[in-house]
Amino acid sequence: MTSTPTVILVHGAFADGSSWSRVIPRLQAEGLAAVAVQNPLVSLDDDVAHVQRAIDRTKGPVLLVGHSWGGAVITQIGDQERVTGLVYVAAFAPDAGQSPNDTLKPFPPSAGLSGVSVDKGRFLTLTPEGMARNFAQDLAPGEAALLAATQGPVAAACFATKVTTAAWKAKPAWYIVATQDRMLPPDFLRATAARIGARTVEVESGHAPHLSRPDAVAAVIVEAARAAV
Repeated sequence: MTSTPTVILVHGAFADGSSWSRVIPRLQAEGLAAVAVQNPLVSLDDDVAHVQRAIDRTKGPVLLVGHSWGGAVITQIGDQERVTGLVYVAAFAPDAGQSPNDTLKPFPPSAGLSGVSVDKGRFLTLTPEGMARNFAQDLAPGEAALLAATQGPVAAACFATKVTTAAWKAKPAWYIVATQDRMLPPDFLRATAARIGARTVEVESGHAPHLSRPDAVAAVIVEAARAAV
């Protein structure tokens, strides 16, 4: 038996820690402590370091939750004693020696790529139209516009970086498939969940179910947290 873990929430590309704002109150209502990390999205190593600092600031066990690119981050860092499990939310979960781009190769390009803009520093952002149509199509227009304005640009190199550890091989995993995802193909999400042997829940949502379906996402996180006790 162990104490209830602290939930550490890791955002993905084109987002920041505030994207968990609807999930956190639901977790707190269930008696869970939750921390949202603000990752720089500059490199895998930098994001891992930020998550490690969040782990180090807590006491006792932790449950790692990663959305999209954040799934690669928790895959790299999650194989340590204090981590009780991993929750993937429409996320990458590479094997050791694989990059996120590697895992996508068998699947056709997603519609969401058409809304990605690349700056001279090779950082990627979503255009306001891309955010509204492909990332947050199930949110109100004003919410999608806010996401576009507050998004975190992500280094293109992140997606080509290979993880060296596959934490899901050693930790229990849960996976939320967003069935209307236009950033990562739903078939890719299903295949990823099956490949890592995760307990899988399908949610009818776009790429950000933690914003459009926070009750469903919180329920999976609570299940994963209670499984550790």
